[in-house]
Amino acid sequence: MDFMNAPAPRRWIAHLDMDAFYASVELLRYPELQGLPVVIGGGRRHQPETLADGTRRFARLAVYKGRGVITTATYPARDLGVHSGMGLMKAALRAPDAVLLPTDFERYRLYSQHFKAAVAEVAPLIEDRGIDEIYIDLSDVPGAQDAVGHDPFGGVRAVAQEIRNNVRTATGLSCSIGVTPNKLLAKIASELDKPDGLTVLTHEDLPRRVWPLPVRRINGIGPKAGAQLEALGIRSIGELARAEPVFLATHFGRAYARWLKDAANGRDDRPLSTSSEPVSMSRETTFDRDLSAQADRVELGAILDELVGELAHDLQRKGYLGKTVGIKLRFEDFKTVTRDLTLVDATAEADTIRHAAGLCLKRVDFSRRIRLMGVRMASLRHAGR
Repeated sequence: MDFMNAPAPRRWIAHLDMDAFYASVELLRYPELQGLPVVIGGGRRHQPETLADGTRRFARLAVYKGRGVITTATYPARDLGVHSGMGLMKAALRAPDAVLLPTDFERYRLYSQHFKAAVAEVAPLIEDRGIDEIYIDLSDVPGAQDAVGHDPFGGVRAVAQEIRNNVRTATGLSCSIGVTPNKLLAKIASELDKPDGLTVLTHEDLPRRVWPLPVRRINGIGPKAGAQLEALGIRSIGELARAEPVFLATHFGRAYARWLKDAANGRDDRPLSTSSEPVSMSRETTFDRDLSAQADRVELGAILDELVGELAHDLQRKGYLGKTVGIKLRFEDFKTVTRDLTLVDATAEADTIRHAAGLCLKRVDFSRRIRLMGVRMASLRHAGR
């Protein structure tokens, strides 16, 4: 081979998204629910009941009362028009017979660790994007630059398939992977063949597979920009790709217009961020009913104790200490207040955090009923430092 004239290696970035992650984890625990509409987002009172004959009785969405929202739903539930972020009572009108399960974040975090470790066995350069998704740099993984038979991208396709096999072996769960030259396209590609999909795209595939999609499929175009583009007659990514730069700049400003044009044409040179550190950790909950600081003082105290305990556990498990304790309250009129207190020494101890949170609460006017409570730890550092 003439190494002086060898083609430069392609950049291959993958986006891996676990399929209906929370719901899929629950289906491993309750296999009898496979193929049924299942919604995750209930509380502890919606825990399945084991009957005398060993079978289980599940709560149904129709019985839900409160202001909770769907965390995720199985694909059969999504087919009925319910989706993550939707209010549970609204979802009950569309799918009253759907099974309702409580969230179990501890279990989901455990499976998240397992799937990421399985990926790292094949490709160690990973950008963590949350509990159920990651970006992976496959460019230098052995075999990724190889052609296989008549498929010039067979090597990277095989690497991505090996990752999917590893994830399924380690967790029993399926994932969808998009493999493209950059992060922006990889995010789009991972959604194209869900669930359990593997999609490899290059810039040559843009006209056929990406440009027909609505502009909101580009990560970074939110509801406001999407509505503004639609009002201008730009609905698809292809229409955005063909729009005149001057026209876009008139309506969006030069910098954002340039980004819109680049994104629609699949241009993105962002590197993976493989060493991001959290700036804070928090826990919060929305109540089923508005609570009074006077009449419901005992219940509120128990809720705060639980939130603090969960936050302390998160800090200790991830190896962090924090110096700034904060509380967050949302009242019945939807007004939100926060109060912070900086400690002398960094901590991850529940008792210390609880004491500081109590001092923060003394600086709040409780004349209104409360609908949400949260506790937060900021100014984080690694426990070993």
